[in-house]
Amino acid sequence: MTSNAAHASSSEAVAFADRIGELLACMRSAEAELGALLVEIEQRGVMELFGYRSAARLLEHLGDVPKPAAERLVRRAHLLNPGRTLDGTPIPALAPATGAAARAGRLSNPMIDVITGVLAEVPCEHRDSAETHLLTFAAEAGHKQVAALGARILAHLAPDGAEPDNTEPVIPPRELFLRRKRTGVWELNGRFDDETGTRASALLDALAERRTSDDGPDHRTHPQRYGDAFSDALNLALNSPDLPMQAGERAHVMVAVSLQDLKSGVGKATLGDTGQMTAAEARVHACDAMIIPAVLGDKSEPLNL
Repeated sequence: MTSNAAHASSSEAVAFADRIGELLACMRSAEAELGALLVEIEQRGVMELFGYRSAARLLEHLGDVPKPAAERLVRRAHLLNPGRTLDGTPIPALAPATGAAARAGRLSNPMIDVITGVLAEVPCEHRDSAETHLLTFAAEAGHKQVAALGARILAHLAPDGAEPDNTEPVIPPRELFLRRKRTGVWELNGRFDDETGTRASALLDALAERRTSDDGPDHRTHPQRYGDAFSDALNLALNSPDLPMQAGERAHVMVAVSLQDLKSGVGKATLGDTGQMTAAEARVHACDAMIIPAVLGDKSEPLNL
């Protein structure tokens, strides 16, 4: 690439980036204005004006917006805009300066959620100062960095942390059901607490990345990639040196296959009591397994072990 071409490409990239910034600012500003409008409609009486029970329902139907997204938008708008109680008493906004910055198109929704989340825990007498610090930092940083600043602000305001909870810790709900069907296919179903589910999701997401190989792009569906990721996670766990022992040995599964089939890779192997796998798969597992040669008679009676 010549220097002139490189300069032209760089200028074009800058122009594209500037245009993206302009469009994002318009989108963010419009969403913030929409939220402020919905709050005003709610105060005037959304039932009287439109016949809907809430502003979120109004947005859901008029804008063809999914219900959870509409409810999030309205909740966010209530934190950024002042309101009134049923008797007309004014309700100040939790984050008025953040609302002004949002209407100017300068803040993303994750940034708004981070700032309002911090301010909700800041004592009222320190809220204006904390909001100023957060917004100043938000002009140059991403929402994750602003969240870290918010954590430092909260730690400074309450260095000893919250009062300890003397109640007994609740045992997290964890249940898992694993069932083998007659076809040899296994079904897995369960439910977990938020922490366990988050860790499992992070692990499977990492293992389920699309893999481009010499054969071309990865065309597996999302459930197929998660299924393969779960199998890979089992392999990682089985190969862990920290895996609990059974009778002094690693956990194991009995696989029976004839010597001829094992050598050729053609044929079937018995998995456990009733399952089956191909002889080729048995060869793969035999690369990292304890091998127990056995001689069986015509009726499968052990003659030598």
